[in-house]
Amino acid sequence: MNYHEALPFLTRNHKGVISTNRPDGSTHSSIVVCGIYSDKPAFVSVYPKSQKILNLRRNPKCTLVSVTGDWRNYVVVEGLVSLTDYGNTDKEIMRTRLREAYMSCSDTPHPNWDEYDKAMVRQEATIVIIEPTRMYGLLR
Repeated sequence: MNYHEALPFLTRNHKGVISTNRPDGSTHSSIVVCGIYSDKPAFVSVYPKSQKILNLRRNPKCTLVSVTGDWRNYVVVEGLVSLTDYGNTDKEIMRTRLREAYMSCSDTPHPNWDEYDKAMVRQEATIVIIEPTRMYGLLR
């Protein structure tokens, strides 16, 4: 499977599982809401000290599994991440990017963007963008 074959699936299916590597080499997995942002698989983490973000800051390799609601079709994306957060991005640019990332990982707009913006600042949200190195899955 190549990226262009998987792109429509990743654009429409927002349920996923992200796997990262712990310091001892074992795998840590978390449920995420995902999508395509800036033409790459992405998700937003709202807790900067979450295990997945700590792992990705130390080792940027990860695996994202995006699934349909019935778990019958899926795409696996392996790759390296880039992390965008308030520590490395201007506050206003980050606000705009977080809104864009939200829309990329959702089927509907947020009901209160001002509330969303404040929560993302308070929670120190991080946008995780994956540069795919390998892809596979089952699309029927």
